[in-house]
Amino acid sequence: MKKILVLLTAALGFICFGFKVLDDQPKKPWVVPDKYVNMKNAVASNSESLSNGKSLWGMHCKSCHGNKGLGDGPKAAQLKTDPGNFSMAEEQKETDGSFFYKISEGRDDMPSFKKKISDPDDIWSLVNYIRTMKK
Repeated sequence: MKKILVLLTAALGFICFGFKVLDDQPKKPWVVPDKYVNMKNAVASNSESLSNGKSLWGMHCKSCHGNKGLGDGPKAAQLKTDPGNFSMAEEQKETDGSFFYKISEGRDDMPSFKKKISDPDDIWSLVNYIRTMKK
């Protein structure tokens, strides 16, 4: 019995160490083409756009990014990559065009939404809604 406890303790320590090593990995940079970095939002941030963006957020984004964009959605724990925290200045410094590109194209755990959200104006409304999440 004592040997089993020792083995279980060692295994648990190794697993925890493995998770710690993964946590310490630097965030993989997401390179956005200049064409998108410099792209201006084509939709004014008004009540109609924000309402549309909020609705789209609830349908497509909330499960991973959370209700308030904190990266704490119910699926977030299953992801291999950090879903980000849109309330943080680091995330909010992204250009609107960068958000548009990332939502459209996706990468790794983040799916491409250019087919599910086929109207570019809807993606721009989603970008406008993300802007409301800053601290």
